[in-house]
Amino acid sequence: MRSIGIRELRERSSTFIKRAGAGEQMIITVSGDPVATLGPFTPSVVQTITLTELVANGAVVAPRRRDKYQLPKAITFNSGSRIDQTLREVRG
Repeated sequence: MRSIGIRELRERSSTFIKRAGAGEQMIITVSGDPVATLGPFTPSVVQTITLTELVANGAVVAPRRRDKYQLPKAITFNSGSRIDQTLREVRG
């Protein structure tokens, strides 16, 4: 697996993203220390979870006024993604 410094990644990001899309795995380093990996997207990490499932799992509390609230469509996102980014995308 190839190591790439953050400076090199910044300068040639499109090249490395194309390589990742073609299946190559790379390690990204900062000051020589590995901090992240870059590689192809794997669809198997995509999950769909509904509000109903979150309520059933105890992750959230169901709304009290069901007559004024309709459940939104299911949201699909990558597991491991940051929740603040996902919320920004969902909220527009």
